[in-house]
This record gives sequence, structure tokens and C-alpha cells, in this order.
Amino acid sequence: MRIVHFERGNVLGIAADEGSGWHGLTERENGFPGTLPELIAQGADLLRIGRGLLPMHAIDLNAVRILPPVPKPPKIFCVGLNYDDHLEESGLKKPVYPEIFARFATSLIAHSEPILLPPESIALDYEAELAVVIGRGGRRINRDRALEHVAGYSLFNDATIRDFQLRTPQWTIGKNFDGTGAFGPWLVTPDALPPGAHGLHIQGRLNGQVMQDSSIDKLIFSVPVLIETISIAISLEPGDVIITGTPGGVGAARKPPIFMKPGDVFEVEIEGIGVLSNTVQSESQEDAPR
Repeated sequence: MRIVHFERGNVLGIAADEGSGWHGLTERENGFPGTLPELIAQGADLLRIGRGLLPMHAIDLNAVRILPPVPKPPKIFCVGLNYDDHLEESGLKKPVYPEIFARFATSLIAHSEPILLPPESIALDYEAELAVVIGRGGRRINRDRALEHVAGYSLFNDATIRDFQLRTPQWTIGKNFDGTGAFGPWLVTPDALPPGAHGLHIQGRLNGQVMQDSSIDKLIFSVPVLIETISIAISLEPGDVIITGTPGGVGAARKPPIFMKPGDVFEVEIEGIGVLSNTVQSESQEDAPR
């Protein structure tokens, strides 16, 4: 089941698709069950709600604004160096513990919205990744039960300002420029995918050229392990997002480096989930939020 969070004429809506097209409701219509972020926060049965939307009227996603599945997650955990090939191209040793850092909601954009290249840098890189959305919170979650806490899966481009990332050992600034975290286009419920999305093909394409090509089964730390590891220290909440790491092929590791520039289009595709597509746009200092 795919479930999308959208907006049409400043009115929020929800739609579902299980193979016969998108059907749903806006919040002004009778029977509206709530927005996708609200339902995730409530720990709702998304599969049941999605099936309840299928008899509703058709929704043309080309005529609405698709929003991130969770536009303002309570927490966003990102994992670095979680594929062997990316580790090798980075020239670093295999970690014995996940490299975990934070993203913030102010960096998030939706499918089809522009990734912003700030005027302070030309080193805007791409990172195709699997996103895991938490549906049931908890602390010290055992990996054997970890997938019971997943609301669904989505796509993420952890676009990174490399020169700012590498100025210090902490990656926070380079990973959190406004308009760099593309998230979406929709949420796929766990029943539609292998457990933990294991074995799914993941690909990143720049202007149609394949730059990253791998499989989720090549994660060094799997989805259950990440949930267990993070929850040892931090209580997970419904709506939290875990960004699981990127395969090899990033622009900074190429010789010469390949960075995204205005007009470029980057696509993240994961088998069984879909395609996340964003065009790169220059962010002028005049246009930057203050």
C-alpha cells in the first residue's frame, strides 16, 4: 500500500494506491481520516486506513502538491558510511558502530521541489537513501521486534554541501542547509515490501545517468540493527525518520568530482517504493530565508 500526503489549493489531503490508482479525500470532505503525519503520530493502522480510501474518488497526483510523508519529524537520524562501497571510496575503515548524525526538519523538501545550491558553495553532492518512518515508539527496542515499530518506507536524497561538511569532524552544518533534504514522494507500508526492505534495488541517477547502483541487503547495519542501536540511547517516537545511508558513487569521490549544479535533475529509485525526483536550483542570497 502506498499512501501520499498532499495539498490542493491550500487544503491538505491523503490518498492511497494498491495498484489501481490513487484514491482519497481532502480534509474538507466527509470521512477524512486525518493527514498522513497525524495518523503516523497517532500510531494508526495505516494499512486499514489506506484500504478505506480506495473506494473514494480518484486523485490526480499531477494536479496536487505532494508533501513529504512527515514534513516535520520529531527527530531525523542519518547514518553515514553504511555501505561497503561508499566506505571504500571514502578511504575509511569499516565502523564497528553506526555513524549516526542528525538532520533537522528545516532542511526538508518534497518530491519535485528544488534542491537549493547555496551561494556559499559549489560542492552540492547527492546521496540516494532508504528512509524508514517510525510508527510505534519505544526505548531499548530489541532488533528481533524492531520492524514492528516501522510505519513504512520512503525515499531520501541526503544532499550534502561537502565543503561545509568536511570543515569539522562533525557533519551537522554540511548536512542541514535549507532545501537539501528531499523526502518522498509517499510512504509504502511494510506489508508491501520484504522485511526491513532487505534486498531491494537502490539507484541514484543524475540527469538520467546512473551514479549509484546497489541493494539494500548491502547495508552494513540493517534497519532492525539501526532501530535497536538508536533506541538504546534515545526514545523513538512516531514520526521519527531514520535515513539509512548511501551506496558508493557519490560525486565527491569521483575523479574529477561531480557536483550538482542548477538545472540538474537527481532521481532516487528503490524497487517497490518508487522514484523521488528533484531539480537543482540556485539559492541567491536575496532569496534565502532570514
